[in-house]
Amino acid sequence: MLRRINLNKMKQLFVLSFSSLFLFQTLKAQKKESNDSIVKLNPVTVSPIQQSPERMSETKGNIIFSGKKNEVIKLNAIHANLTTNNAREVFSRIPGVTVWENDGSGIQINVGVRGLSPNRSWELNTRQNGYDISSDVFGYPEAYYNPPLEAVETLELVRGGASLQFGPQFGGMLNYVLKREAKKKFTFESQNTTGSYNLMSAYNAIGGKVGKFSYYAYNHSRSADGWRENSSYKIRNSHLFLEYAFTEKTKLSVEYTNMDYQMQQAGGLTDAQFKTNPKQSSRNRNWFGTPWNLFALNFDTKINDKFSSNTKLFGLIGERNSVGFTATPNNSDTIDPVTNQYANRRVDRDFYENFGIENRNLLRYNLGKTENNLAFGMRLYQANTNRKQNGLGTTESEFNVNIDGNYPRDLDFFTENVALFIENQFKVTENFSITPGIRYEYISSNGRGRFGIISGNDVPFEEKKISRSKTLFGLGLEYKLGTTNIYANITQAYRPVLFSDITPPAVTDQIDPNLKDASGFNADLGYRGTFKNYLNFDFSLFYLSYNNRIGGVRQFVNNDPAEGTFLYRTNLGETVNKGFEGFVNLNVTRFFEVENRFGNIDLFATVSFIDSRYTDFKIYSTSGTTPNIIITENNLKGNRVENAPRYIHNFGIGWNKNNFSATLQYKMSGKIFTDANNTVTPSENGVTGLLDQYNVLDLSAEYKFLKNYNLRGGINNLTDEMYATRRAGGYPGPGILPGEGRTFFISIGVKF
Repeated sequence: MLRRINLNKMKQLFVLSFSSLFLFQTLKAQKKESNDSIVKLNPVTVSPIQQSPERMSETKGNIIFSGKKNEVIKLNAIHANLTTNNAREVFSRIPGVTVWENDGSGIQINVGVRGLSPNRSWELNTRQNGYDISSDVFGYPEAYYNPPLEAVETLELVRGGASLQFGPQFGGMLNYVLKREAKKKFTFESQNTTGSYNLMSAYNAIGGKVGKFSYYAYNHSRSADGWRENSSYKIRNSHLFLEYAFTEKTKLSVEYTNMDYQMQQAGGLTDAQFKTNPKQSSRNRNWFGTPWNLFALNFDTKINDKFSSNTKLFGLIGERNSVGFTATPNNSDTIDPVTNQYANRRVDRDFYENFGIENRNLLRYNLGKTENNLAFGMRLYQANTNRKQNGLGTTESEFNVNIDGNYPRDLDFFTENVALFIENQFKVTENFSITPGIRYEYISSNGRGRFGIISGNDVPFEEKKISRSKTLFGLGLEYKLGTTNIYANITQAYRPVLFSDITPPAVTDQIDPNLKDASGFNADLGYRGTFKNYLNFDFSLFYLSYNNRIGGVRQFVNNDPAEGTFLYRTNLGETVNKGFEGFVNLNVTRFFEVENRFGNIDLFATVSFIDSRYTDFKIYSTSGTTPNIIITENNLKGNRVENAPRYIHNFGIGWNKNNFSATLQYKMSGKIFTDANNTVTPSENGVTGLLDQYNVLDLSAEYKFLKNYNLRGGINNLTDEMYATRRAGGYPGPGILPGEGRTFFISIGVKF
């Protein structure tokens, strides 16, 4: 029986951590100077104006970023359709980011990096204000929630060495940092938007600081009919933040986020349907919704100039609910002439309860003549997921998750995690630093429940427990050259076995009892920085090794071809993703010193070339009929990894003068294979086949007037390009999922 880390133990540890920190504050950290008349001034560093994206400083928030590939996007410094969370525009200044566009709602942001899957950003450690927001980081790391981008101050993306300080994900860490107000006693912000297909959106927020007390709250509501048929949605998102500063160095805050939405899923298309009319849909009964609750308690303290600490207690209570007709698009969802009714829909529901505590500390100390930084901490995490699948739903068309009878599949999954991490930035000289690090992970996963119902009898799920300990090592290097620097890092990473890996599609299928976590490493070598006040750049090479990928192979039942075959899920293959990523932003008018006359004109480009291939991947195919079934083994070595384009390029021009500003940007994305076999010809049901390259043009602009007001607008997909970014084998498909055609938005806002 799995030994569980209960919530009481977490609370005890949390209290103990806080108590220790308060105790430390009562101690003298440093000796007083014998001569009180001598005042030691802190050094002042003057940096040139940074253009978006910016980079993290060497240390921030008790985290060491020296030697790590990272980008910081300040959303108030760019133009994009923030109302509908247009990730294509927002991530355009970060090279190597793949964006899946399932629909135009922007409710779920699907991004991946360096050829990794963008599916609900599950190859990234996705956070809000530094704490987890995905379903289950280790068992089911899909991000069904992301904050409305109108409420976000900055986007932080850390790649390469992120696995040491944030956890085991190959893609790195993506953090949404929400807006705060730390200067005024009261501020009010409102942004109201309308647009194509009955888009209506309202974002309202208040915030301020009164004495030692700070607060911020927002409510965001949005609805639209959708560009495609049967793609309407409505969403509401609310957030509350409260903080009390005991002293200038000690703060305690609490925050709570609530989200609720329901959206129609237009479903996938066959390639023939897509070419005829990409807006069409034959799925008017498919719905999806995820009530979501996030909460966090945050304690910050600075013991002295040398030591600071942060502790977060966080949790998630949420659901994933889907109902619909899930057949492939070449099977129409029509009324049966015999029953005069639609077919019963399938209902799937997940329930999540996650709790964790994370402590981070930073110690600055002198070694010789240089100041070094030691970052260390720990993490405890517990996740419980109840998964109910294949329920017999209604024949209705509305969002109704009621079922007839019991769910054939009713499973409980439990995950426990203990992690310890430490990194040290050794400054060999003032300009050259070496940062080694280590992270220890203990993960225990357990599953039990009902796997199916046959002839009225329950088929129990054979309880499976996977416990493992992982030790990850990493090394970062950074050499400063004025306002530029050369950086390099190599870091081990791994991907834990997911719930879906231990729950095969059919009762007869089997799981390898020795199933291993995916493992590998990331490596970066780059040159980045700024020059004067007109040039911002980052050029780098990367190498990502991804081993022990999990897949299914066909085997004989009882080793007898006459008894048929079953799917055996095991570790099959290895992939290597390597390539080049580059970003450059040139302020033309500053360069020619004509800024006063023409305003600011920025030219930017992000380019990425990605070579993602299988180096070893076994597949098995069957032919013949019983009893003469033949199983053939093949190796897909050299095949391209599915959903990984060979290139992703963004080019743009931005202009601002006085109160007007605008950005025009052009995205180019290469062809992708949608399966490991690299199938070119589309399947009849639209689930497999090559997806063509695409080019999309976006325009966004803003005019500020009467000091506190703004007028924003834009046109997405200006040329009305017909394209698709993905195919789906299940939700929200199956089939090919079209990208949105031309749409527009206009918005008026105020902030005072």
